[in-house]
Amino acid sequence: MLSTQLPSVLRKALGPHWEFTLDSDRLTIDHPNRGTPYRPPRRHLPWPDLLTSLEAAFADIGVPRAAPLPLRWGRETELTISAVQALDPYLKHRLPVPYRQGFLPQPVVRLTGQRDEHGNLRDGFLTSFVNTSRIQTVTDISAYGTILDEWLTVLSRLSLHARHIKIYGSLRIWRRRQVEGITLRYDHAGLPLGDIVLLWNADDPAYMAVDLGTALERLAWVRSRRSWHELIHGPLTSTVPPTVLDAIRTATLLIGHGITPAARGAGNITRKVVASIPPSMAALRLSAATRENHDYWTLTGRLSAPWTDISRRLENL
Repeated sequence: MLSTQLPSVLRKALGPHWEFTLDSDRLTIDHPNRGTPYRPPRRHLPWPDLLTSLEAAFADIGVPRAAPLPLRWGRETELTISAVQALDPYLKHRLPVPYRQGFLPQPVVRLTGQRDEHGNLRDGFLTSFVNTSRIQTVTDISAYGTILDEWLTVLSRLSLHARHIKIYGSLRIWRRRQVEGITLRYDHAGLPLGDIVLLWNADDPAYMAVDLGTALERLAWVRSRRSWHELIHGPLTSTVPPTVLDAIRTATLLIGHGITPAARGAGNITRKVVASIPPSMAALRLSAATRENHDYWTLTGRLSAPWTDISRRLENL
């Protein structure tokens, strides 16, 4: 029933000017002016300004910013891998209140990013990133359309206008343990940007929520159309392999949250990440990368160690 209702819910929320194509269970939603070329804004938004702009745009539609979850999760996953885990008490255990609601910029670690034939991460993927999400408990399916429409408003504040957005996906219901859901994805001018998920408890669909999100890094990439590696790693891109820079970035986040190398658990993930940093890395380069990444991660929350301590630990491992 939910999957059959979604197209009409989205038509009502988005308005009559969008073009809907339904092929079996595949839904595609296009803007009629989708052929308009995209021209990136002249003004580059530094990371703090981009996050502040997002927060302000959400606040203007009544969605406050929530504090991040702990990076060490230790339940079904060792680390926090998605902001949607904030909904676990509500969706999985049918408790009245989730851990968090609202606009949640959540640092996460995932070792499952897409890689090329050489084992290098493809553009748009990192092992650690800020999962910028709107997570919301809802009382009926109409909220799914409203939240998507409000997201288009937020994106327009960042010069990512609706005419360049394509929404698509399968209306087939998936299930993972206690939760069922439907996922639709959205692109901007040909680049994948994120997804919006309708979720509910499999035994009691009255416990329903929406998870809408993208990565802060991918959002900046789509907006600027800059080189992916230069956007993420800056000047160090030309001197250090991206795989090493990605490992330093993730190690800074993990150790900064007190998750040091160990044989088991979350520490084992840190151990594997650190092992991919060559011992021959020059201390100066390692310090520069650690300092830069430390500054980035503190945008979303305080780290338990200064960058100097993290750099020293990495150099001595």
